[in-house]
Amino acid sequence: MDIASIRKTTEQKMQKSIEALKTDLSKVRTGRAHTGLLDHIQVDYYGNPTPLNQVANLTLIDARTIGVAPWDKKMASAIERAIRESDLGLNPATQGDLVRVPMPALTEERRKELIKVVRHEAENARVAVRNLRRDAIHNLKELLKAKTVSEDQERRAQDDVQKLTDRFVAEIDKVLQQKEADLMAV
Repeated sequence: MDIASIRKTTEQKMQKSIEALKTDLSKVRTGRAHTGLLDHIQVDYYGNPTPLNQVANLTLIDARTIGVAPWDKKMASAIERAIRESDLGLNPATQGDLVRVPMPALTEERRKELIKVVRHEAENARVAVRNLRRDAIHNLKELLKAKTVSEDQERRAQDDVQKLTDRFVAEIDKVLQQKEADLMAV
């Protein structure tokens, strides 16, 4: 292990933390409909739990309605049941071969609850990034103890890791602000 590999793995892990945050936030519902909301829903497809987007075509009918067109027409009721039983609080309705999923409007109280959830997710991402910084600095100190790097190199590498941490925390804050703005948009 050397300074460059420590930095590289730390940066990659921090990037993964940002991606995980974006994925988690995409599941938090804003007033607008988007097909990504239904990504984590599993449908019972002939006894196998299968992601919804692998058994149906997801489209936006309008700003507040998602259309789910099952490829196998017999799956419509199973898809409707899976969406209704999900943790999203949605109430789908089947019309012929199409399952319509209307997005209820968000109340002010619900928006504030969702903002708390979003801020909590962002804080978890910040903690993850800080833990990665701590691990990287620990690894750098181990290199110093083993006398494979000089104190100056170790200090510069620590500064580098801190700059990485600051950059990723700033990115987390930017993602959070964007999501809060989406939630507050009526």
